[in-house]
Amino acid sequence: MQYDQEDYTKFYIVQALFKLMKEYNYDKISVTDIVKKAGVGRATFYRYFKSKEDVILYYFRHHTQDFVAAHRFYPRCRADYTDLVKDVFKYFEAQKERFMLIRQAHLEYIYLDYLNKMFVEKFIVDHDDLDGKLLPYIYAGMLFNVSMKWLDDGCKRPIGELADMIVDAVYFEK
Repeated sequence: MQYDQEDYTKFYIVQALFKLMKEYNYDKISVTDIVKKAGVGRATFYRYFKSKEDVILYYFRHHTQDFVAAHRFYPRCRADYTDLVKDVFKYFEAQKERFMLIRQAHLEYIYLDYLNKMFVEKFIVDHDDLDGKLLPYIYAGMLFNVSMKWLDDGCKRPIGELADMIVDAVYFEK
């Protein structure tokens, strides 16, 4: 994936926020602290972000774009779904330090809101069917809750077990 100067600037801001979150309570981190750490000006920060929460939201969006770019296929069978869920958890595990910082700062609601919006956008549902409208929220909620519990438990449970459990809950042979 090609990145432009804007992407790099946003990347520096994201990196700075997470580095600061390792050292300080999130509530004590100011935009001034972030821009100093990132080596950019306040105007640059506000050109791309409205708040510190927007930085975290961008982090989720950016990583989702990378994940989707690497997984451009539509699952056709149970094994495909299982492999996709495994890859989601591998990706999550690779970012677990950041998720732990987000969790410690009590910002996991940003992750849940993001998952809800993403699943609603990605799933094609019958707009007249209430059950169909709820399915994206069920999937997002399951992924959120399982990933947060897995994180809280130190990511000890094997990814394959998690994937099987999730796919068993939502995949029904036709």
